[in-house]
Amino acid sequence: MHRRLLSALLLVSAASLTPRAQPPAFDVATIKRNVSGSDRMSVRREPGGRITVTNNTLFNIIRNAYGLEGFQILGGPDWIHTDRWDVIAKAPGEANQDVVLEMAKTLLAERFKLVARQETRDLPIFVLTLTRSDGRLGPQLRRSTIDCSAIMAEARARGSAPPRSAGGGPLCGINMTRGRMLTSAANMADIARNLTPVAGRTIVDRTGLMGPFDLELTWTTELPPGAQAADGARSDDGPSLFTAVQEQLGLKLQPERGPVNVLVIDSAQRPTED
Repeated sequence: MHRRLLSALLLVSAASLTPRAQPPAFDVATIKRNVSGSDRMSVRREPGGRITVTNNTLFNIIRNAYGLEGFQILGGPDWIHTDRWDVIAKAPGEANQDVVLEMAKTLLAERFKLVARQETRDLPIFVLTLTRSDGRLGPQLRRSTIDCSAIMAEARARGSAPPRSAGGGPLCGINMTRGRMLTSAANMADIARNLTPVAGRTIVDRTGLMGPFDLELTWTTELPPGAQAADGARSDDGPSLFTAVQEQLGLKLQPERGPVNVLVIDSAQRPTED
């Protein structure tokens, strides 16, 4: 009995002496308030492990660091949506994307004193389903006949990117522009995930459709009254996203409730500038 107790105490003592692994962090990071009044913002990853964030809100920096959509971030003081920041950070060497994101989380905790927790909550979502009971698809959704394995193998052998499709989008991928989605040999789960930011809610695929698909989807984007899109089209030209999904793809977005991963911000502080 005493021997077992002594062994347990020794293990606890040894564990307490073992140094905890430190979270990955940038070697150097500078943060300054951006008061330019510009709406232009950017996040750039540059050679040499350098990250440059220009004119971003803390809300947007958090969204990028955690890989979330805006509707998945809850709480926090009002200024995280209004104050703009410039951040220049240098990673120790050529860190990969996952490590850089962990470094960004460390910076948020240390410099912005971010305290947040990840939860799963029951929230409004959209479910992607078939419109017709006979399973017939819309005119802009087609089963793909592209052999992505062969295309990728050939691109790797050449040491270059795969060629683009005849429609302008990437082969074996998804291309999103304002009011338009092009896919080449994409599965329904990826299509739903890429439409999620446009819909403003998590989209869950329940179509039951298997295999890769090619599609071209176009819809009306939200513009201020009287504004012109980049191509000159009026903001009221064309269908809404929900109408476009139904008419062009033969699918529909049904509102439901379901589990959504969220980040709840308990507190944050404006950093000391340097």
